[in-house]
Amino acid sequence: MAQAQLNQNIPNEVHPHILVMEDDLNVAKGLAMTLTEEGYGVHVAATGQLAMKAFKEEHFDLLIADLRLPDVNGMEIIRQVKELDSKTGVIAITGYPTTAIAVEAMKLKVNDFLPKPFNADEIKVAVSKALHVREVIPTVEAAKTDEEKLTQKREVVEVLNRTADDSKFCLSLMENGSQALNTYTLSSEAKAAILSGDLGWINRNVGELTQKQLMFIYKRLESEAW
Repeated sequence: MAQAQLNQNIPNEVHPHILVMEDDLNVAKGLAMTLTEEGYGVHVAATGQLAMKAFKEEHFDLLIADLRLPDVNGMEIIRQVKELDSKTGVIAITGYPTTAIAVEAMKLKVNDFLPKPFNADEIKVAVSKALHVREVIPTVEAAKTDEEKLTQKREVVEVLNRTADDSKFCLSLMENGSQALNTYTLSSEAKAAILSGDLGWINRNVGELTQKQLMFIYKRLESEAW
């Protein structure tokens, strides 16, 4: 009943249309209120099953997905949504953030990863960015330009150099994952490669690293081994 009541007063004809998958009623209400005030159409689903049912019945531009649900792992719903429509934007939210979870989310090409608690401004910025990316990416994904590749390479190298020169940044990257990379222009794949120590991806897209740049990668791999 609470689920039905929550959705009754939320307009579903306004676009962009956002699906909020969240089982905490207070968080769901807060998200719905914040996003409808911004002019978005919002539908709330308290379980993964209800979210997938809604997604198959309606068009959504963006999914805001809690990763811990009563019936299924939220990551699995993200995977299914991406399989059905790869252009759907996704923001993953969780009260139990870990580097491993952040890396898994980014491998699924989520637009953002927000640990709880977050405030209204943070979710509004994340939603705006995710929807903007969706608008500017063509339906047939174009190959990256040489300039984009060079920018990505430069940013990865800058991050790895900084991990060796700035111990506080290195610790933040180890503990906070993608949050520590918010100021860098990095793709989801690049962030995931840095955070997981994926030397294969880095060698293919960046090239060979110096010993200085490899220090963080080795630390990352050692921590995963433990």
